[in-house]
Amino acid sequence: QLRLVDSGGHQVQPGGSLRLSCKAPGFTLNHWGVGWFRQAPGKEREGVSCISHSGELIDYADSVKGRFTISRDRPTNTVYLQMNNVKPEDTALYYCAAGPYACQGRVVADEYNNWGQGTQVTVSS
Repeated sequence: QLRLVDSGGHQVQPGGSLRLSCKAPGFTLNHWGVGWFRQAPGKEREGVSCISHSGELIDYADSVKGRFTISRDRPTNTVYLQMNNVKPEDTALYYCAAGPYACQGRVVADEYNNWGQGTQVTVSS
């Protein structure tokens, strides 16, 4: 089991940017598929983006395509979610998750067996 630490969430104005980070202290994320999910109050959890362990497969929810970018920094063992041009509907608790074979072209929650504690993103003026 990995202990995932996700961070970087904060309040930002519409149209602004922020970057979320996901790390696994003591472990290497480079061998795992990593996904980002979000859940807003009263709504179901939504898969936002994922990247396979090789980095060759990446997927985004339609609602964030063209605005969010997922990436890996292998030297620092970190996965990032760059969020640009954020909208009020992006407000949610964001979680990173890891699975050994996760991200085969879609963001599917069942592929992940390790979850972070969540980091809050609030988009408001």
